Amino acid sequence: MAAEHDTTLEVELKMLDAGIEPPSYAHPGDAGADLRARVDVALAPGERALVPTGVSLALPFGYVALIHPRSGLATKHGLTVVNAPGTVDAGYRGEIAVTLLNTDANTPIELKRGDRIAQMVIQKVETARFVPVDELPDSVRGAGGFGSTGGFAPAAAAHRG
Repeated sequence: MAAEHDTTLEVELKMLDAGIEPPSYAHPGDAGADLRARVDVALAPGERALVPTGVSLALPFGYVALIHPRSGLATKHGLTVVNAPGTVDAGYRGEIAVTLLNTDANTPIELKRGDRIAQMVIQKVETARFVPVDELPDSVRGAGGFGSTGGFAPAAAAHRG
């Protein structure tokens, strides 16, 4: 049996609302800690809202908090994070708020204070030093982008039997 590794990072947390649960992981090994709504919010189809979480952090330099949609809310209700993943930089000390969007074309969604609305993933990041050059080195991909590698089978390549 492999030895367990302690990958716990201490992050200073300030709860701005004593009535909201702090971020927490639902299961051991989960990457995302749940964030909760600090207020009730109703989103009509196609509507978005900035929802406060009652959480502020002091991330260590070299780390970022990425805010992701919760998969169950996305699948069952069409609720997503507009700028997914949202980025919380190490120097930010304000309240984390999540811009939610109801993508369902017909059904409104109501969120109550304390509902889990998003997941926060803490990751180590590198800071780049950008070096101007006249030419970039070649690569296999080159300048191809925006669907240049395909992704859908051509209609003629459908079942041949």
